[in-house]
Amino acid sequence: MDRFQSQSNMAVPQLNLDDYNIYSHLSDEELLQIAVERSLSDMHHPPGSDQTTSSSSSAPPTLAAPTQTNLNPRQRHPEAHRHRYHIPPSPSPPPEPPDVPNCANPPEALSRFLYRAFRREFSPLQCLIMNGDAEALVGLVRQRSNSLMTPNDEGWIALHEAAYYGQLQCVRILLRAYPDSVNRRSLTNQTALLLAAGRGHVSCVDFLLQHGADPNIANKDRDTPLFTGDVSETSACEHPSEAIVELLLRSGAQVNLSCSQGATALHEACRNGHVKLCRMLLETGASLHTRNIYGIQPFFTAAQQGHVNVIHLLAKKGADINGQAADGASPLYEACKNGHVSAVEALLSLKADANRSMKSGLLPLHVAVQNNHTRIVSMLITVTSRVRVRRSGISPLHIAAERNRDDILELLIESGFDINAELSEEHSRMYEDRRSTALYFSVYNGNLEAAEMLLEARADPNLDLFNPLLIAVRLGWLDMAKLLLRYGANANAQISTQPSSFPSAILLNMECLPMLKLLLDNGCDARPCFDCSYGQNPHPAVTPSRRPIEEMQVSRDAPPLRSIQFCEVVSSSSFCRVTDPIISMLLDYVSHVHLCSRLRELLDSCSNWTSIKLKALPPHPLMQLCRLKIRCLVGVRRLKLLHTLPLPVRLVRFLQYDVHCSLT
Repeated sequence: MDRFQSQSNMAVPQLNLDDYNIYSHLSDEELLQIAVERSLSDMHHPPGSDQTTSSSSSAPPTLAAPTQTNLNPRQRHPEAHRHRYHIPPSPSPPPEPPDVPNCANPPEALSRFLYRAFRREFSPLQCLIMNGDAEALVGLVRQRSNSLMTPNDEGWIALHEAAYYGQLQCVRILLRAYPDSVNRRSLTNQTALLLAAGRGHVSCVDFLLQHGADPNIANKDRDTPLFTGDVSETSACEHPSEAIVELLLRSGAQVNLSCSQGATALHEACRNGHVKLCRMLLETGASLHTRNIYGIQPFFTAAQQGHVNVIHLLAKKGADINGQAADGASPLYEACKNGHVSAVEALLSLKADANRSMKSGLLPLHVAVQNNHTRIVSMLITVTSRVRVRRSGISPLHIAAERNRDDILELLIESGFDINAELSEEHSRMYEDRRSTALYFSVYNGNLEAAEMLLEARADPNLDLFNPLLIAVRLGWLDMAKLLLRYGANANAQISTQPSSFPSAILLNMECLPMLKLLLDNGCDARPCFDCSYGQNPHPAVTPSRRPIEEMQVSRDAPPLRSIQFCEVVSSSSFCRVTDPIISMLLDYVSHVHLCSRLRELLDSCSNWTSIKLKALPPHPLMQLCRLKIRCLVGVRRLKLLHTLPLPVRLVRFLQYDVHCSLT
């Protein structure tokens, strides 16, 4: 720190102020204009010509600063996440003002234009300070210019500007001229010290502290210089944050003051992963157990950001490794959520509790699956209690299936998680269709590979309120329907919210003939399609019904619906073009049936339905009756094994309804 002190004790160079006496009659605005134009001319005077001595002992900074109407370097932006420190904002450097004088734009040619450009974006005083023109500033002090102490729209005076831009010479001049302004506050309670600390200007911070700056004055967000100095990203030396924190602590900064969101300087050091700063703060008495408004302790913040070295440091100092936030999240939960593999390893080595859940019941394993962190999932599987998983009301399998995390799904299946675990009532109510199994999620997503994985692991396809098969049928997914039926899905499943006198699978997609045949081949009962309660009597008019896909939603407020009949559906205008092949196919899977009056009307209205009429009328062919009887006695499941028996191939194909084969 000696070099900082030596810099602050440098004397202001002796300046020739006589030439300013002739301008004493000018106004502040005119005086500022002359000072700026002279500053620009001195900075860019052609080589070899007469020019005055350099106005500053240090090189002028780059003209990168906010506009006059936005001078607050600590402007806050609302964050979408529940925690303020979850993802730190990364401020981008403000753009340079257009047409800044340089070697490509000499001021001699564009002097007036440049001045207008500066006037448009920066006040003349700002330009003077940004350029570090100490000579021009001394002239303004000599003239007792009111502009130096007149606040702008945000309450900034010249000292604030000098501290913000890190112009040490300007800070010295202004403080010696106006020593009482050292703790002058802006409209948001910003002091020069807070601005300098926030921008990482170490030498300015040192000088201000030596001249009476209070290190504990906070702005309206209750951010102190220690807090802002800790998060500084601007480099005035190799490690500005450490130097500024050391200066502030040595000058009496209170280490445990918190901002408006309850965070302390230690929270910020943990968020940024500054191990040395954390150690400095802890040695000065920083509390490990201070919580912000979200209930977050500094250790939680370090885990949230994945800073392993900080995690180990704070753990050695006695931090609460399992300290939970207000919503129940633990440090391990946050590290798992954000995919910090090394941090998760460190926390587990410190015996962090993998079974400490959120208030919602979710465990670290759940959130690792949700965010597709496979390595972390593999680490958590062995330390996660299956009992706690059951109590949570949702299995990691559900999340993996819902998010199409096939690799993780396979890992969980191999680890022995209950393949038929059902969602709790609370979780199931979050879905309109009241789904409950991981298999349902995979079918709903159309994920054939995941569904096959689950079915091969003996997932039951008939546990959900709405059978997953009905989803595949309704959406016309033939391969998915074949897969489910092969593993025993109930082809006669019903939709409880839309009762029908015949299987719901036929109701959902009878116009797709390949799907209809697949269902009938796998045990879907066609006979109820011809069981009409009205028989030969007149039928009432058909009332419009909701679309079948809409019926796959549970509504406790909806009144009970009347059971719909096949003749009502097939006689609607939407089926007029496919009614004949539908009825013809259904008749192949039934024996003696009686057509109701409505179906007869349909047959009589179309002359090319003669063959279908004959198929419906008795007597039926003996071969047809035998096939139906054999299929009934054998059963659908054992029919799939007929090829293993020493039977003629033609017979097997006949029993399996190979329409291209007959026994004639």
